[in-house]
Amino acid sequence: MPNEAGESVFQLIKSLTRSEKRHFRLSADRPGAAEDLKFLQLFDALDQLPHYDEERILTLAPAIKKVQLANLKANLYRQLLSDLRLYHAGQNVDIQLHEQLGYARVLYNKGFYQQSLKMLDKVKNIAYQQQLSHIALLALDFEKLIESQFITRSLEGRAEELASESAGTAGQVSQLHTLSNAALQMYGLYLKTGHARNQQDYEQVTAFFRTTLLPTNVQRGGFFEQLYYYQAHVWYYTIVQDFRAGYRYAYKWVELFEHTPDMKNQQTMLYIKGVHNLLAYLFNTLYYSRFREVLATLKAFAADPNRRSTPNIEALLFQYIATNEINLHFLEGRFTEGLTLIPGLLGQLDEYRLQLDMHRRLVFYYKIASLYFGSGDNEKAIEYLTKIIQFKEVSLREDIQCFARILNLIAHYEAGQDEALDYQIKSVYRFLGKMNEQQQMQVAIFRFLRTVGDLTPGELKGAFTNLKNQLIAIAVNPLERRPFLYLDIISWLESKIENVPVQEIMQRKFRAMK
Repeated sequence: MPNEAGESVFQLIKSLTRSEKRHFRLSADRPGAAEDLKFLQLFDALDQLPHYDEERILTLAPAIKKVQLANLKANLYRQLLSDLRLYHAGQNVDIQLHEQLGYARVLYNKGFYQQSLKMLDKVKNIAYQQQLSHIALLALDFEKLIESQFITRSLEGRAEELASESAGTAGQVSQLHTLSNAALQMYGLYLKTGHARNQQDYEQVTAFFRTTLLPTNVQRGGFFEQLYYYQAHVWYYTIVQDFRAGYRYAYKWVELFEHTPDMKNQQTMLYIKGVHNLLAYLFNTLYYSRFREVLATLKAFAADPNRRSTPNIEALLFQYIATNEINLHFLEGRFTEGLTLIPGLLGQLDEYRLQLDMHRRLVFYYKIASLYFGSGDNEKAIEYLTKIIQFKEVSLREDIQCFARILNLIAHYEAGQDEALDYQIKSVYRFLGKMNEQQQMQVAIFRFLRTVGDLTPGELKGAFTNLKNQLIAIAVNPLERRPFLYLDIISWLESKIENVPVQEIMQRKFRAMK
């Protein structure tokens, strides 16, 4: 069995680009002891392997003894991280600033206090410019240490000046942490529960949001204070399904980067995540023309050869562009054409397997299943829904877990798998009972599917019409609209009533969009 340390260094090596590997080999390939040669042999052995395998490592690097392997792996891991830190320092201001803080410490230890203070002043100025107030506070604390112990500048009022600057910066850092905590907690709540299911959920989420995000004059704050403030609102309005209000804050999120374009390069991941959330709101409000514009903006950014690039950024761009290209096909009702995206999507899911967590994989599986269902291939839809249903950690995205089971029921009905339908219905009832997840739409579908097998062909159209009318009435309640975000059951019923493919119904609705 591979151990954690072995997997960590193996994954890190597999994530390296060609230029990163060349840089590491050049820095590590220096005359030295036999241990240095073993160090590089281990790197080369791990680089060759498709999967982590200790027996194969020892075969490929015979100079390495099994008892040496653990220490060599740990040392290699540290050396790789150290080399990557140097390699990417030019793209990361925070790495540069921490490095200069280290230089200030070296000068201080040598007794060069004025030089150390000069270095700290430089760190502070850049940190303030880049709105990295937490790093500025570290420099201030070090500066106070030097000023309090040694005769340096001896300027009148220096103590008061430092104390005032520290208090102001500490207050900014405190507000920044409060806002970032609020954004993180709202995002965590969304990942766990998805959208509010009923009035009780709405009231609990709203009370939590108001307690977590205390009143603040965000316009007086810096870039990150505003960003976290907008993020917290985006997640809150996503949970309570107020998509128009959420759109305003997603738009503010993206506009913040447009007004400070340097931050697109410094905080690329946060920028593209903001664009993705803006697209999600446009999708949920069916604002098709604006959706296309924003998607084109995201794709143009991805194609820019001058933008910042890291494996994490590339994985996120893949995720966000692929998700929204599928959503574009959903809006246009072009499910069959959307199937052409799947082979490339599956290939990239494998390519970015180290960067994408299971939550994101589940979302893709659901979207792939929806494409197959909309195109009429129920067997393939069931195949991908089963991947979600069999995932053991049901506390992760309970909403996806729930609606995968609902869509699975309908796909079994459409596929004519009546012998499995009764079992599926009982299974889903048990699951939803444990999750406390039943809503009116789900109950109505269960009742329909339980009785539809007893209906004559002549009675089916009336039964579909009655169910459609029930669901339209249910959807009037904003807190009951959540199921319809995951499954356009109304369009499916209309396709059954009119006896036409569901994508034809979707295309008709698309022509009416703005």
